[in-house]
Amino acid sequence: MVKTQHGIRYAVHLITSHFGNLVAKVCECLLRKGPLPLHTIVRYTELSQMQVKNSLLVLIQHNCVQAYRIDETGGSQSAPKQSTQYLALFDNILHRVRFSKFLAIISQEFDKLCVDIVEGLLQHGRLTLKQIVERANSSHKEGNSIGVDAVQENLHKLVMAHYVEHCPASEPFLASPTEEDAPARKRGAKSAKIVIESEAIEQRVLAAAVPMEARRFSLVMDSELNDDGEKDQNKSPDKHVGDKRKLVASEPDIDSEAAENQVVLWRANFEEFIRRLRHKDCIENVRARLDDGAAIVLSAMLEASKTEEKKVKTASSVPLSVNSIYEEVIKSEKGRNMTFDHVRAALVQLSSPPPFVTVADESYSIDFKHIIEAAQSEEVESIVLKRYGRDAYRIFRLLSKASRLLETDKISDTIFVEKKETTKILYKLWQDDYLLMEKLVVGTATFLLWKVNKLVLWEHVLDELFHAALNLSLRVAYELEQQKEIVNLPIDRREGPMKDKYEKLKKMRILMESSQMKLDDAIMLFHDF
Repeated sequence: MVKTQHGIRYAVHLITSHFGNLVAKVCECLLRKGPLPLHTIVRYTELSQMQVKNSLLVLIQHNCVQAYRIDETGGSQSAPKQSTQYLALFDNILHRVRFSKFLAIISQEFDKLCVDIVEGLLQHGRLTLKQIVERANSSHKEGNSIGVDAVQENLHKLVMAHYVEHCPASEPFLASPTEEDAPARKRGAKSAKIVIESEAIEQRVLAAAVPMEARRFSLVMDSELNDDGEKDQNKSPDKHVGDKRKLVASEPDIDSEAAENQVVLWRANFEEFIRRLRHKDCIENVRARLDDGAAIVLSAMLEASKTEEKKVKTASSVPLSVNSIYEEVIKSEKGRNMTFDHVRAALVQLSSPPPFVTVADESYSIDFKHIIEAAQSEEVESIVLKRYGRDAYRIFRLLSKASRLLETDKISDTIFVEKKETTKILYKLWQDDYLLMEKLVVGTATFLLWKVNKLVLWEHVLDELFHAALNLSLRVAYELEQQKEIVNLPIDRREGPMKDKYEKLKKMRILMESSQMKLDDAIMLFHDF
């Protein structure tokens, strides 16, 4: 999905609130300009080289920027020279809002030590096993230290579930694209071309940086740690896993020789967390549209196909027989009440138009695309209803389901609303970019034709959601700044009017942060799923 203007502003705000203005300035430069080398970032931001370097190290440490090497174009007589470019990872910046959601997933599946490990990785970006052990021990009471074996065991569980992974290569080499790999160039605005090229580069860089599947989720640990979390000098250096990795990834001219060690760096795997959130959203949408039985069967299908789905990213799950689906259904507490006939009936429900499950040769596959599209349509219809009223909602719903352009009189007759009022609503929706209009001239008569272009509209809605999320986040920050004296007031002094003010502020904060999470759910629906 394209980075919208308000999306960029929102991402910059998140970086500012987490890391300060200097780091945010460097990040904004990369988000707006695309991949850049160090000297160009210095020129654009007008910061010192050291300030830019330090900012880049912070962003790389927290998985918000990926460095990569390319061949510089130069004279034909000299050998090609490599330079390091820096790419802002827009999606990873947005994920910072979702840390509480990620931790909620872990707390439902694992014990507290696993939650502590993931929390540490989310807070610090990238950690070695030694750092994970040290952090786990610092969060426990004295005399109750956690050994390396306990941390390794729980880290194993998280890696097996793909919630934690080896960090990507610090500076992968990106070969020049061939003519077949290069994206087709279309005429258009210069900024649009930059966005398309930047997205293509981002996909190639991430693909080059990610380790092979066997290494990415390797269960072999850094074997040079003894029970105290320190290096064991008796161990052979050959026992290390993977290539040399940097404690902080940086470009060659940044002083990094001392940082390069044969250690395994770990980080949270955002991809898996988003996959789980997508599953949850699909289940809840099916529950709301159909019933609990259909939701239980869909949940079982997701569970049965999750291993294969991790390996292959498709719009549909792997095919499953009705027997294998039933076996998975009865594993859950709610599913034990369902008979084989109940499961078959639920599958018929799910495969009825609009089909959320496709059937081929007695095998069933989840159609993620249809489920998400239905949820997106419902979200936009809800926005139209709240903003423009019931008649506008009916008009929009009619046009969104129509297979062709509709004329004003036809719309008016179909929804039983006067033509004058229909025209007024259509113009309002058109002015706000919710509809597209075309004029048809026949002789001396001019007819107005209307339609919904979902591809264009969904991007517009996403930008509006980013705008709303940014405004709400700024409002929360403003309110907390205005009431910082009450927030910082000791508990024993919160009495009388001060206690009432504190409770009022607390309720306001809970309400606003809850609204932020709901907005983020909608953003994920249009951007991540």
